[in-house]
Amino acid sequence: MDKEKEAVAGRADEGPYTETPYGAGATWAEELLDHLRPAGRDLRRVVAWLAHAVRGTACLQDGDGAVLAGEPMALDAALVADLVAGRISSAALEDRGRQVRLVALRHPVPHPAATCVLAVARATPFDRRAAEIVTRTASVLELLLRDRELTAAGRRLRRATSDLRLAILQLLMVQDTVSARRVAAGLWPGLLDTDTASVYVVEVCAEERDRLAEECLEATGGQALVVRCPAMDGHVIVVSPAAAAGERLRALVEGRPGTFLGGSVRQNLAQTAGAYGQAISALAVARFRPDHAAVYAERTHPERLMDPAALHTWSADVLRPLDTLPHHTRAELLATTRLGLEFTAVSAAKVLGVSRNTVRARMDRVEGLLHTDFSELTVRAAAHLALNTQAGCVEVVPERTATGSVPLRLGDLLAGTPIRTWAHDLLARLTRDGRDLRGTLRAWIAAGGNAERAAQDLGVHAQTVREHVRSAEPVLERQLLAAGSDLYEVVLAHLAVGDLAEPALCRT
Repeated sequence: MDKEKEAVAGRADEGPYTETPYGAGATWAEELLDHLRPAGRDLRRVVAWLAHAVRGTACLQDGDGAVLAGEPMALDAALVADLVAGRISSAALEDRGRQVRLVALRHPVPHPAATCVLAVARATPFDRRAAEIVTRTASVLELLLRDRELTAAGRRLRRATSDLRLAILQLLMVQDTVSARRVAAGLWPGLLDTDTASVYVVEVCAEERDRLAEECLEATGGQALVVRCPAMDGHVIVVSPAAAAGERLRALVEGRPGTFLGGSVRQNLAQTAGAYGQAISALAVARFRPDHAAVYAERTHPERLMDPAALHTWSADVLRPLDTLPHHTRAELLATTRLGLEFTAVSAAKVLGVSRNTVRARMDRVEGLLHTDFSELTVRAAAHLALNTQAGCVEVVPERTATGSVPLRLGDLLAGTPIRTWAHDLLARLTRDGRDLRGTLRAWIAAGGNAERAAQDLGVHAQTVREHVRSAEPVLERQLLAAGSDLYEVVLAHLAVGDLAEPALCRT
């Protein structure tokens, strides 16, 4: 097909004429400038306006030939390649009885796809007015493309920063504080140059979470690790070394409907996972507070009532089958199992940034090494105690060295007068209710937390079991329906008073 082509190094419509100011006769310029307003920045609208203004057709395509706006147009591939490569910046030609103008639009991004091509065609030759419209529109499109690319780059940067914060939190969750500090030092120097911090969880509806996360960043002045929780869509996690962060976050949620704050006590950075569990417990209380905020209340924990040396000896004995593993493998299995017992396997996977199958596989391996069954709540409570003791979450200092050739049992730890008194006092609260909450709770724990199985054993409806367990939560001031420290404390109390059989764990 015969074609007459003209390729030029500059704009095809540049000429030695003097530009005249826009007046009443150049309303097209005002219309074009309107497309630069924030509400009107749309490539498709600009290209459609251009086609209408020159009484022809227009198309904007990227360097790979994909149409970004306008009507697809058959263009000379070699000429387009020259434009994309930068060998020419514009071209004018006659093709199939139509007049065509091509203009290369450059992005501030160094790759071929960053160059777009604007093609405009019409039946009659381009006069001075039409040529100027094409030129000016090309400049506007370049600005819009640059704005779009900068906006996209900003989104990528925010996403990368968010991912980096999550990675730091994941390292803290598995007690790798050295790596967490190294990662944080690049973007937030000094953020984790501390031994202790508090963890807060702010809850809001999922649609409002992104805005809330930004407000948390502003409220803490950039001196806190603010992370969108990977497990709960409505949660924002804040790890703050600064003591003032709690009051600032409290002011943020105060008087704000549907927003709640739970905070931990100050903890060592290596115990971030435990502090997170405290914040979640406090969050449950905050939902019933008029100010929508609560801080974890320190209370007597069963492990603090046990003989320190015996507790450490028993924990080391229980976990000794894992000592034959390589150090990094052992640490990985212990950290994953701790989180898997504290939360669900799905939530632990999201927190660690691995698949839930990986979490389950690691927990299955630990289960096999300990020759036990994590489906039993008594086993989970015992394993949770052993893991937290060895990880240093249990703040006890050995006062003496446990001796004796016979390995200690969990029952030995629970036989002391202090812990038995604590257990009796705790479970006695359940007898104040006219319903048999204690009997239902015991049966539910024995059934592994399965309401249907417990209902069969008790001869009641499963919904009755669920209601009794739910009613026991405010009485005991502990969450029971969610796996975690609260539930395991109640299980240990049942074991201490002899209401449940001692779990089977590997003994060496």
